[in-house]
Amino acid sequence: MSSPSPLSRPDSIEPDRISTAPQVAVSAAPPRSRRGGVALWVVAVLLVPLLALLVRYFTGFLGTAATFLGLILAAIPFVIVWFAVRYIDRWEPEPRRLLVFAVAWGAIAAVVIALGVDLLLTLALGRLPEAFSAVVQAPIVEEIAKGLGVLLIFAFARRAFDGPVDGIVYGALIGAGFALTENVQYFAISYLEGGPAQVASTFFLRAVLSPFAHVMFTSLTGFAFGLAARRGLRTGAALAYGIPGLIGAILLHGLWNGSATFASFFEVYAALQVPLFVLFILGILALRREEARLTRARLGEYAAAGWFTPQEVDMLATGPGRRSALAWARTLPGDRSPVMKTFIADATALAAARQRTLSGRDPQAPAAERYLLERTTAARAALLSR
Repeated sequence: MSSPSPLSRPDSIEPDRISTAPQVAVSAAPPRSRRGGVALWVVAVLLVPLLALLVRYFTGFLGTAATFLGLILAAIPFVIVWFAVRYIDRWEPEPRRLLVFAVAWGAIAAVVIALGVDLLLTLALGRLPEAFSAVVQAPIVEEIAKGLGVLLIFAFARRAFDGPVDGIVYGALIGAGFALTENVQYFAISYLEGGPAQVASTFFLRAVLSPFAHVMFTSLTGFAFGLAARRGLRTGAALAYGIPGLIGAILLHGLWNGSATFASFFEVYAALQVPLFVLFILGILALRREEARLTRARLGEYAAAGWFTPQEVDMLATGPGRRSALAWARTLPGDRSPVMKTFIADATALAAARQRTLSGRDPQAPAAERYLLERTTAARAALLSR
């Protein structure tokens, strides 16, 4: 005996409610913003020679073997962070090209900016005290460099920047990219100075105890720009949110570095850094709930117009509902779980497009709504076909 369907057939929707639904006649996705796409591609192309410069820098000063060892070790915490951030992003996944761009900006551009500023300051002022560099210079320069990446995505990929969770995802991956390159240097230097024992110690401190440090710092900047996106602000006005977020990232970064510079690391780690990480996780969970609430609210508007039933909204806007729907789809002939995943993803994107329409910040949002309505209708039909 098959499981009951979590979907309702289109003919089960009341006729008077169908009459209020807009007609859909869209067969192609609305065009992307050409200006924004070109701008990000230009930046991506410019990252290529910067990457070559970084490779030359590391292999020239640290040696090929030490650099390769550092890269292998640095990849371990990066992969952990990548999958953790992708888990956060699973409710409404961001475009893969922007996730790759975020990592590349952090790993290449932000690092080159930080190294360049450090070189200029050294040439102009001489070698600065190590404590000043760690607690003041590094947080300011590095967070500005990483924050520029968040600003670029906000300015040129606004359609994929809907709210605080999106900002956290982009900021976190920029921070993860930066930490990847930074760890290559730390692990390589540790190997050259102290051999395997020192590498193991450095790996424990950076990869085991604090792999999410840079992720948390830059997430504050992303969160602030996400608030601006939720309010439909343009880039200039969004700086009123982004700059305070950046200042928060700088202060948290400085506090983190200062705890390792001026106090017992493990005592401060337990008393300060662990609670900060717990607050970070709780904040993300709260934002995820808010994202689900908005999905339910926007899809509820379509339900009132006859596009979905209330039961379908419950299914699409809750984690348990989605899991139940996927389990049911697997029992259908041929395993239709991929179709169900498409249905869920398109319905979630539809809710986001509706939110952009209401905010008035995306002129293409109504066209995106029509296109996604057509896709969800087709997916439902495929799921219910005999």
